[in-house]
Order: sequence, then C-alpha cells, then structure tokens
Amino acid sequence: MPDLTAPVQRARQALLEFLRLESAGGIVLVLAAVLALIAANSPLAASYHALFDLPVQLRVGALDLHKPLLLWINDGLMAIFFLLVGLELKREILEGQFADRRQITLPVACALGGMLVPMAVYALINHGDAGAMRGVAIPAATDIAFALGVLSLLGSRVPVALKLLLTAIAVADDLGAILIIAIFYTEQLSLAALAIVGLALFALVAINRRGVTRLAPYLLIGAVLWVALLKSGVHATLAGVALGMTIPLASARDAAVRPLETLEHALHPWIAYGILPLFAFANAGVPLAGLSLGSLAEPVPLGIALGLVVGKQVGIFGTAVALIGLGLAKRPAEVSWSMLYGMSILCGIGFTMSLFIGSLAFEAGQADLLVLNRVGILSGSLLAAVLGYAWLWKSLPSDPS
Repeated sequence: MPDLTAPVQRARQALLEFLRLESAGGIVLVLAAVLALIAANSPLAASYHALFDLPVQLRVGALDLHKPLLLWINDGLMAIFFLLVGLELKREILEGQFADRRQITLPVACALGGMLVPMAVYALINHGDAGAMRGVAIPAATDIAFALGVLSLLGSRVPVALKLLLTAIAVADDLGAILIIAIFYTEQLSLAALAIVGLALFALVAINRRGVTRLAPYLLIGAVLWVALLKSGVHATLAGVALGMTIPLASARDAAVRPLETLEHALHPWIAYGILPLFAFANAGVPLAGLSLGSLAEPVPLGIALGLVVGKQVGIFGTAVALIGLGLAKRPAEVSWSMLYGMSILCGIGFTMSLFIGSLAFEAGQADLLVLNRVGILSGSLLAAVLGYAWLWKSLPSDPS
C-alpha cells in the first residue's frame, strides 16, 4: 500500500498557507469595499466612476479588444481568480478533503443546500418579475476570503476542523457558482470562437497527457482560451477554471516538481491582496443618495439579503442536521452543533462572488437593479458577518486547550 504521509503533509501545509493568506486577504477585502463606498459618496464620486468607465483597448492585427476598465477587471483579472479556484479544486479532488469519499458527503451536500435554499428565498420574493429573476443566483455564493477573515478574528479559539469544514463547503460552493455562470449567464454563442475554445482545451489536455510540467505552455494556451471564450458568448472567466484543471499536480518523473502548487502559491498573494480588493473597490461603490432603509424592502435587495442571512444558514445547517441525523455523514469531533450553526451563518457572507454574479445578471441598462442588488449584497453580507461572529464568540471555548 503506498505511503500517503508525504502527500497528506503537503496538502495540510498548502491548506494552512491558504487559510493564512485568505484570512488576512479578507480584511483587506473589507477595507477596499469601505473605501469604494466612501469614494462613491464623496466629492470623488465623479472621478471614481470615470476611472472605471475609462476605455482600454488591446489590438493585435485583426484582434481588437476594447472594454471599459471595469470589464477588464471583471472579465480579465477575475479569470486569474478563477484560475486559482480551478487549481484549488483539482488539488482538493486529488489530494485534499475531496479525495476521501467518506469526507466529501457533508461539505458537498451542505454547499448544495446552501445554494438551493437562498435561490428559493430570492425566487419566492421576486417571482413574476423576469428582469429581477436574472439575479436568482446572487445569494447562492459564499465568499471564502471574507468568511475566513471574520473567523480569524476569533483567533485560536476556532478549532481547525471548523476552518476545514468552512473551507470545504466554500470550495464546493465555488464549483456550484462556476456551473451557474456557465449555464445561466451565457450569451449568444459564436460557433467559430467555440471551435477555437475546443482546440485550446484539446491542446491543454494533450500537453498534460504528454507530461509537460513547464507552466509557460499552459499559460500561453490559456491566454488563447480566454480570448476565444470572450468572443464566444460563454463567460471568459471560465477559462481560468479550465486552465487550472489541466495543469498537472506533479511530474511523473520527479515527485519534487509540482507545477500546480508552484502556480497556486505564486498566485495567492496577488489575488488575496491585489485582484480581489481591486474587484471589490471597483464593484462595491454604491451611491447612497436617494436610498433609504425602505430601499432594503424592495424585492431585489430583500431577496438577496434574506437569501444570504436566512437561506444560507437554513440550507447549510438544515442539510447537516438531516445527513448527520440519518447517519449519512459524521459531525467533526471538535465541532459542536452550536459551532456548526455559527459557521452556517458565516457562509451567508456572499460579497465577492455575489457581486460578480450580480454584475453578470444585471446589464448596464438596468442601473436601478445594479445599485439595488449591491445594496442587498452588502447589507446581507455585513449582517451575516456580524451575526456569525457574535454567535461563534459566545459558542467557542474561551480556552482552546
């Protein structure tokens, strides 16, 4: 029987590094969102909006890409974030928590419940309005950086098993969000561009099967894949996921050569401290003029906020209770029911992924819904963060020993 000690140790070390970076990155993420709100509601508002409306053009021969800066961030830089998601998913499937089928049931089922119930809450409130129903997936997401950032504020009182469970649920949730984007937010398709997408994917799989471990060929083909997807009508950020899933975990000839981990570690600080905060700063700037507490009672923000705060905890905790009660899964030994419930509340922090899905759901011509959906995301995520922190602060032991 093969010795799994080394892979398990590597996976644990990678996860600890991930948790450290994501926790600190979550705090930076919050600061970026606060700065965006200040900028959008100050004398700098005109400059703030003009900055992200700035046209940026890239032209190589007949290839002409021109978008406002906001879309370069949302379609381009966020593809790098999704590349990291793809790398993490592959590592978790091959060596991490999802490698053991006995450990995968609880987080995957909880993630599914934590997506379906918030979507049902939103749909219940917004049914009959076709425009608003485009946002049904907005409260389905969990922001792992923000959630781990809040969890880190509780220090060593938080058992590692609770962090691992939250991470596993959020990773499975990311996979669900990827599927939602691919299925529900695909525009009119270009067959010519899709043919290039197919060729690029074939090339990525081919060099993987040939044992190529240098990252440069993968990244070059990945850039072609991103452009092709951008022109195809399928959202371009999915190129990052596809690229991440084709990068080899380790070399067949030299176990010390691990391209996936090399790229994952290289990307983490740039994404945690650069790309995600920039995305938050570009997308969280909600002009509050003309808004009131009554605005939160409008169907779109109400559906999002209730989906995040109520739907998430009901979906995740309810699924966990059902599975554990039926004997289909086990509750981690270090995690009490009260801790599990507090973690379920924290999963209602949607923020980054919710903002991203909201930007896909509502077009620029729906300016009112663009603003209202951000109001719902920010208020719901903030409330989930405060409630989750308060519940866990009371539930966690004062002395971890």
